[in-house]
Amino acid sequence: MIRKKSRREESLDPAELARLLPAPGDPHLSLDRHLRLEEHLMNEIQPTAIAPTPSHRPARRVLLIGVPATAAAGVFAFTGLTNSGGSGTTAATPPPVEAPVVRIEPGSTAQLASTVEHIAAAASARKTPEPGPGQYIYIKSKVSFLVVSHTDTDESKPLVQPLHIREVWNSPDGKKGWLDEPGYKPQGGVTLDSDIESSLNAPSYDFLKTLPTDPDALLRKIYKETKGQGNSPDQEAFDTIGSLLREQLAPAKLTAALYRAAAKIPGVVVVDRAMDAAGREGIALAHVDQKSGDRTEWIFDRKTYAYLGSRGVQVKQVYGVKPGTVTESTAVLERAVVDAQKQRPGAQGTGA
Repeated sequence: MIRKKSRREESLDPAELARLLPAPGDPHLSLDRHLRLEEHLMNEIQPTAIAPTPSHRPARRVLLIGVPATAAAGVFAFTGLTNSGGSGTTAATPPPVEAPVVRIEPGSTAQLASTVEHIAAAASARKTPEPGPGQYIYIKSKVSFLVVSHTDTDESKPLVQPLHIREVWNSPDGKKGWLDEPGYKPQGGVTLDSDIESSLNAPSYDFLKTLPTDPDALLRKIYKETKGQGNSPDQEAFDTIGSLLREQLAPAKLTAALYRAAAKIPGVVVVDRAMDAAGREGIALAHVDQKSGDRTEWIFDRKTYAYLGSRGVQVKQVYGVKPGTVTESTAVLERAVVDAQKQRPGAQGTGA
């Protein structure tokens, strides 16, 4: 992608750039939130370098809204670079595509209580494998996240990653893991090994087993531990629960409690029709982020109430992103316990 530099880009000095860039985040934010922009930029700008240790859960979306064009240009400058051969190299990063636009389905609280009870009951009844020492939790997903939506000098349409496969392996204690995301990570994947203590911001299976299964107590803990993390308390609570559900395995009783806790968050609604990244249509629990103007939707099978994936849909125009724009799309294709890192489910794995 070739862009002609504006005069502003050519004359921007470091002090002006520092003024335009967003202020640094709170140092107490989760690793996920700190790295969601940094990791993406570094992977694009330095495709041959070993990526920094990522969080144990994916960034919900990469937002470059309002970033000066000089910074945004760095994202595109290396798009399409191809490295071949040896371990640690990255294949060509697929060029971003225009974000899809969908009809905005209305949300309602009319069926919230009954819908959540159906979802929670199904979660409680679902058999969940218990990972043992030496085993790994395997999650295979299809994903697409926002790359860039708007810069100071370019009001082009929002761009997203093409839908692609992402595979994650995590040990029950959260200390060891692996991430394989062809085109977005070095060839063969990157390590998720970490000494970070498990928490709501970096949850392991063992940590999740310690959480209360009473919805009220669970929600109080979530509000307390995510207080002041850069968004409204309600949005932070909703996002945190969504992150616990998407790329992790949780005990059945806790999963049910998380859904019941989510129903108590002000602003949560039921969306009757939503589609995940795999094209599966279902019903959704959703919450609108009043700052960014997008609505995060957790999508469930209409008959079995099994979790399918998530979607981000712009519901009000912010920074030029038009309503109906899909800023994020995910689909969980497989969730299992396997006996070794990098092993895929089969004779040695137990599906979830």
